[in-house]
Amino acid sequence: MNEEDAAQVRSCLEGNKDAMRAFVARFQSSIFGLCYRMLGHRHDAEDVAQEVFVRAFRSLHQWDSARTLKPWLLTIAANRCRTFLSKRSKRPIPTEFAPELAVSQSPEPLQDLGEELQNAINLLREDHRTCFILFHQEQMSCQEIGEVLDRPEGTIKTWLHRSRQELSSTLRQRGIVPEVRHESR
Repeated sequence: MNEEDAAQVRSCLEGNKDAMRAFVARFQSSIFGLCYRMLGHRHDAEDVAQEVFVRAFRSLHQWDSARTLKPWLLTIAANRCRTFLSKRSKRPIPTEFAPELAVSQSPEPLQDLGEELQNAINLLREDHRTCFILFHQEQMSCQEIGEVLDRPEGTIKTWLHRSRQELSSTLRQRGIVPEVRHESR
């Protein structure tokens, strides 16, 4: 049990406003970062991150103190993002914006490697993208990611491997990463 986590949760449950502000300050960059990487839009990420904290405060009494707090919060964030993405995919695109959308998605080469990588990450399947983000950007272990996504550790390792392969392939197709040729001996 992490004593710092337990003490902070106790203070929040007692209604200590300073503890609540410290709680948000402690985790907001991780929560927002995950939301932004999963959703791809700053405004959507801000809204969902705010919702994550509201849900977390409502559910703090259910937190298992045997678990680390951050993976528990990231589980809430990943679930909220998946719900948001599901709802967003069901919304119709207004027809007056459809032609502009088609133009903005043309495969023009981007100058910034970070932008290219983020675009490639956005093309990953949702579960692979979430797994990749949690491992490489949030530096969580495969076991922790398994807890967040409620999947076995072996599945997480497979998803990481496949996401890396797909990213590499996408970046090669875009001319960002050169083709690696193995010489036969």
